[in-house]
Amino acid sequence: MSKPLHGTELSSVPVIQVSDEPPKENGHAHHSRTTPPAAQGHTDVRMAAISSKGSKIETAEGTIHVQPFRPRGSKHLRAVVSFTPRISAFDRENETSGQDQFRGFYTLFWIAMFLLILRTFVTSYDQNGYPLSLAFASLFSRDAKTLALSDGLMVLSTGLCVPFMKVIKRGWIPYWPVGALLQYFWLTLTMVGAIMWTFNRQWPWVQSGFLTLHAMVLCMKTHSYLAVNGYLSDVHLQAEKLEKRLRAACEAEGGGWEKAMEDAARVREKHETSTEGSPVGTPALVPEGATTKGYAGGNPIAEGLRPRLMAVVEGTPAASRAATPPAETSKLEKKAYFPPIEPHQHPLADHPSEKIAQLAEELGSLEQELTSVGPRRVRWPANVTFVNFADYMLIPTLVYELEYPRTDRIRPIYLFEKVVATFGTFTLLYTVTEHYIMPLTPRPDQSFFRSLIDLALPFMLCYIILFYLIFECICNGFAELSRFADRQFYDDWWNSVTWDEFARKWNKPVHTFLLRHVYASSISSYKISKTSAMWITFLVSAVMHELVMAVVTKKFRMYLFMMQMCQIPMIFLGRIPAVRRNKTLGNVVFWMGLMAGFPLLCVAYVAY
Repeated sequence: MSKPLHGTELSSVPVIQVSDEPPKENGHAHHSRTTPPAAQGHTDVRMAAISSKGSKIETAEGTIHVQPFRPRGSKHLRAVVSFTPRISAFDRENETSGQDQFRGFYTLFWIAMFLLILRTFVTSYDQNGYPLSLAFASLFSRDAKTLALSDGLMVLSTGLCVPFMKVIKRGWIPYWPVGALLQYFWLTLTMVGAIMWTFNRQWPWVQSGFLTLHAMVLCMKTHSYLAVNGYLSDVHLQAEKLEKRLRAACEAEGGGWEKAMEDAARVREKHETSTEGSPVGTPALVPEGATTKGYAGGNPIAEGLRPRLMAVVEGTPAASRAATPPAETSKLEKKAYFPPIEPHQHPLADHPSEKIAQLAEELGSLEQELTSVGPRRVRWPANVTFVNFADYMLIPTLVYELEYPRTDRIRPIYLFEKVVATFGTFTLLYTVTEHYIMPLTPRPDQSFFRSLIDLALPFMLCYIILFYLIFECICNGFAELSRFADRQFYDDWWNSVTWDEFARKWNKPVHTFLLRHVYASSISSYKISKTSAMWITFLVSAVMHELVMAVVTKKFRMYLFMMQMCQIPMIFLGRIPAVRRNKTLGNVVFWMGLMAGFPLLCVAYVAY
């Protein structure tokens, strides 16, 4: 059991390095964006992704190296998870996808799916006298009322998080270790209770799988809510103790708190007066005679790039401060960026006493962790309310934050579009399952190779449709209801060349949860290497997947667990330079493995 690591947004000031590396051309057509002529072929700094490991941003002026820093007085690495207003790749308002040269294949796919359904309905009517069989529907509609009541009760039980956190807020019990132990016991009880209930009701695989998966989702959301708020409760206690020390230091200095504030204000005013003659505005990106490499402190190149980078980490447009004009963005992205917010600085940070200034700086760092970076500036514990928790449960994310980027309104037409798309996509999924998978369920006496050939394409098609249904239709629908602006629930996983790339891209909500609460938490708590943390993360993910298969099939075979753990050596093989250079080969291997994996699992669990 590890202490939770709260990964805040990219609110801290990055360390900036500027090099004279020439800008690299983007050779992927599907990443095209309408940019000003001067910026074509380069990355828009405002739209660039900055990772916790550091990033390289290619611009017309050179390469910007950005790394997150560990704030003074804080032992926790920042910038683990960031929420930014973004639009999913297949959304009709995504201007980047709308300009992609392969966009016609997306239209062709849905036309082909319509023709497939039409042909299936006509064939079924000619052979059976009805267009669509309802045998599968009778299977997943069995005991539907009990399933709905059970699921509703499980959802309502998560509301106990709020009074539990209020108890911790009042200091009646500490979060670590008492509150954390109670939290893990509660989550374990919820998961075990849901699984035992599916066996008790003797539900078929559809109901069992749904309740088990939803229980996992609720447990992950609950864990993130309690872990983040529990961590912030500890930070809040540290801030209170540090403030007492700061006041005591002011008293020892003579004159008390008010005198210390006056002294700090005098020093600050003197410093501001001395810098009045400094030039105002953004310095030139590459002044004559400037050094081409260096850090932000005193470097004119870095100081020129800093406003644009702060726009990235704060999620704000940098058009008013950047020297390079930004690329066009969608309406959602233009309206939903957080307003510019300066890093929190305690008034006594400018005190002439080094001890008082240092304590004030540390207190300011803690206050920054306790306060959101959004326009509402939510400070813990003001967020510990039933309204805030209900809002979080509605947002399609598995990690909790004090504040999320929001859209300005709910669009009824867009919401209606997603509802229609949900039912239409589900109809397609039902048709493929009913007519192309159920009749071909493998039997022990059937040829293993024949089963793989028969099921490979239908399973792959179901996988793609299910992906679109969950991440494009349902997640976007709930995001619109909650006005959640970060719609990047997936990346271009179809272009993956390695399995670790696929794991990062195809399911961003789960990946973000594992990144914050398993991977980063393991490194922070146990001081282990990144490779060991990766093994632990894959182990947790494999156990969760195998648990679902065990509940669905009522068999304990460990097939899926072993297949997932085999991805780790394949990841290291994919990092070999010869393999990494041949991206086409890597993508072919990825798709072949994915297409063979689903029927292989079906045959293994059903027939053996």
